[in-house]
Amino acid sequence: METNENTPTNTLVVRKPCFGLPIGCPQCLSAYIYLKLSQLPFNLDYHLNYPDSDQIPYFEVGDSVTYNNDKEGIIGGLKRDVSDLDVGVSSLPEWLPTKVMLTTWLADALEYELWVGSHALSAYSIYYSDLPWPIGKVLFWKKAHWVKQKHEISKDNAEVKEEEIYGRANSAYDALSTLLGEENYLFENRASSLDAIFLAHALVVLQAFPESSILRTNFSKHANLVRYVQQHKEELIEAAGTSPSNDHNFGASSSTSGGPSTSSSKFKSRHKKEKTKEEKKHRKRAKYFVVAQLVAVVLFLSIMSGISDGGEVELDDGDLDYGYDE
Repeated sequence: METNENTPTNTLVVRKPCFGLPIGCPQCLSAYIYLKLSQLPFNLDYHLNYPDSDQIPYFEVGDSVTYNNDKEGIIGGLKRDVSDLDVGVSSLPEWLPTKVMLTTWLADALEYELWVGSHALSAYSIYYSDLPWPIGKVLFWKKAHWVKQKHEISKDNAEVKEEEIYGRANSAYDALSTLLGEENYLFENRASSLDAIFLAHALVVLQAFPESSILRTNFSKHANLVRYVQQHKEELIEAAGTSPSNDHNFGASSSTSGGPSTSSSKFKSRHKKEKTKEEKKHRKRAKYFVVAQLVAVVLFLSIMSGISDGGEVELDDGDLDYGYDE
C-alpha cells in the first residue's frame, strides 16, 4: 500500500545501538519494542547529543512530540497517542503488582548494576562513549553518585543495600517466571506495555552484561524467561534486520545499522528529514553542549570537594573506575 504524502511521519528518537541491540538504552529499547508490538510503521533516528538528557527517547508524529520526561513517561505517551496495548488486561488483579515489580524492583536493580555495580563499562558504552573522555568520565561519576544518593548507599551499608536490591530482583524474576509459564506474553497471551518494559530489561541484562553479572546469572536460571526473550528478540529485532552486527559496538554513530531494514522501522539520517520546532531548538543548543558540560563539571567537582571536606558523603576511588582504559 502506498503511503499518503499527507500522512504524518512517525519517528522514534533514541540513543545509539550497541551490544547487538538496535538501541542500548533500556528506556529507548522499551519504547522501540512497544511500537513493534503495536505494529506501527515508524522511523528510527539516533540522537547523540545530550547523552544525559531525560527527554530521550521521544516520539514524533508530524509536529507533535511525546518526551520520556512527560508526566506519563514515554510508554504512557505511546499508549495515549499511538495504541493502548493494555486495554482488557490492565484491570486484571495481577497487573498492578507486576507493574510495580518491573518499574521499581527490576528498574532499581538494572540501574544499580549499570551505574554502581561491577559492570559499569556497559553504562559508559551506552551513554558516554561518543563524548571526549574527561567529560564522559565525570558525567558517569556524577550519575553514579546520584544513583548512590537515590538508594542511600554509603560505604557502611553498601553490602546490605546490594543484597536488598538483588534480593528484590530475584523475587521479581521468580514471580514473573511463574506468571509467564509456557505462554508467549505475560497476560492473556497477548502483548502489553509490561512485555515491552520487561523485554527491554531482559535484553540489556542478557546482552550488555557479561556472564559474571549477578542479574544475568539469576535471570538465566529461569528457562522460560530466557525462551520468552529469545523468541521475541528473533521476532522483533533479528527478523526485522535492525540488530547491529557488532555485539559490542562501543563507538556506534548515528549511521550504524545492521544493513538494510526489512521492517516497518527504517534507519534515517537526522539531517535528511524536516525538523520540527523542538528539533531546531535541540540543534541550536547542541553547539553549546560541550561548553555547558565543562562548566557543569567544574561546578560539580567544586561542590563535591566541599561535601567531602564536610565529611557528609564518601566516594570510593572506584567511582571513577568503570573499566575504561585511558
